[in-house]
Amino acid sequence: MRQFLWVITLLWALPGHAEPQLISSYVWTVDNPRFGGFSGLEMSGDGSSFIAVSDRGAFVDGTITREAGMITAITLGGFYPLYRGNRAPLRRAENDSEGLAIAEDGTIYVSFEWTHGLRRFAGIDQPASDLMTTPAFDAMQANSSLEALAIGPDGALYTMPERSGLATRPFPVFRFKDGRWDQPFSIPRHGPYLIVGADVGPDGLLYILERDFAGIGFRNRVRRFALDGSGEELIIETGLRTHDNLEGISIWEDETGLVMTMISDDNFKTFQQTEIVEYRLTD
Repeated sequence: MRQFLWVITLLWALPGHAEPQLISSYVWTVDNPRFGGFSGLEMSGDGSSFIAVSDRGAFVDGTITREAGMITAITLGGFYPLYRGNRAPLRRAENDSEGLAIAEDGTIYVSFEWTHGLRRFAGIDQPASDLMTTPAFDAMQANSSLEALAIGPDGALYTMPERSGLATRPFPVFRFKDGRWDQPFSIPRHGPYLIVGADVGPDGLLYILERDFAGIGFRNRVRRFALDGSGEELIIETGLRTHDNLEGISIWEDETGLVMTMISDDNFKTFQQTEIVEYRLTD
């Protein structure tokens, strides 16, 4: 009965439903011990290249080859450790890098979920800024804080924690704009899903990637919102083990419309995989 009531609540709360079409599910492998743990993703405007961030303090970049719209190959550019101005790597407690957003001028922003805050990088091979934080983050759970990061058309940054603190409590959305932090809205929490990724698409809407671990595998969900938190719409909700642990999301546009690309965090486990998944959004 409890599960039935939750489904009814979800259907009532999410009135819209786009019907995305799966284009590709590509398993990416590289024989390098640093490869894996990808938790943030940003695609180029035409989808031909990308930057990703690992949750062990490193950027990677690469290019994608497609045939008839399907991914057929991925070429790794390189690994770029996150480091300070003195070339010293970030300490372990500081390098749990999770969310990724890139401004129009190429400035890169990364969110961290152990030491709560954001850092700014002039490029993937450039040093980190000081931590951009606020007292509002102090009460966040260790290893469960700023998992998701997105940047709006005006350059405002939106970040949110993986956990809200209670199963009935909405996820707070924090905004960094004009040098100040505020909390303009929250994301409603439905069911067991946790927030793991975010992006603002070419349509100006906020896409939220969520994940639920169900013991034998993962379920994934994407919702989208206006940048004031209104207009909640369910985009996709996958079945158990349809995909791996999807954590990074990027929305881009080709000649036929919007494409949603996601990447999985394999947790550096041999029984998981780095999967790059693409869906075409049809409305």
